[in-house]
Amino acid sequence: MAYVPVKRVDAGSLNLKEQVVSINRVTKVVKGGKNMSFSALVVVGDPSARVVGFGTGKAKEVPSAIKKGIEAAKKNLRKINVLERTILHPVLGRFGAGLVLLKPAPEGTGVIAGGPVRAVIQSVGIPNVLTKSIGSHNPHNVVKATIAALAQLRDRGEVAEMRGLAQEKVSA
Repeated sequence: MAYVPVKRVDAGSLNLKEQVVSINRVTKVVKGGKNMSFSALVVVGDPSARVVGFGTGKAKEVPSAIKKGIEAAKKNLRKINVLERTILHPVLGRFGAGLVLLKPAPEGTGVIAGGPVRAVIQSVGIPNVLTKSIGSHNPHNVVKATIAALAQLRDRGEVAEMRGLAQEKVSA
């Protein structure tokens, strides 16, 4: 797949909601003993603007790691093309050994997703979607695979422009 440059989204004008996906205690063994620190994976998004981003933060204490993760996530925001109630078409996102399958769902289905995938889907604000996480269950890879899958979604106008057709000629 060809590289598509991501347009920067300004975090100042959005109503972002943060969600901590995982917190990991990391220990470094040194001559004087063990140095403990924490790593946090955070997803931020604005459901009304259909914007999502993720970030990681590392610090000696959990609150500062979460704060750093939120700041990193705000620098990594991207716009997602979705319908009002679900996604446009099935997509498969891959990052490392993590695969995430996203499928459109009818009204009333809700978000059928596990931990890290659910955090990303809820941050984007998609009310009805079916998901399946395949392969690696590492939260970092699953979050990145989910965002890679969401980045593959195209709206009808974009597909028509790529194919050189009128928007009415592109099937749903």
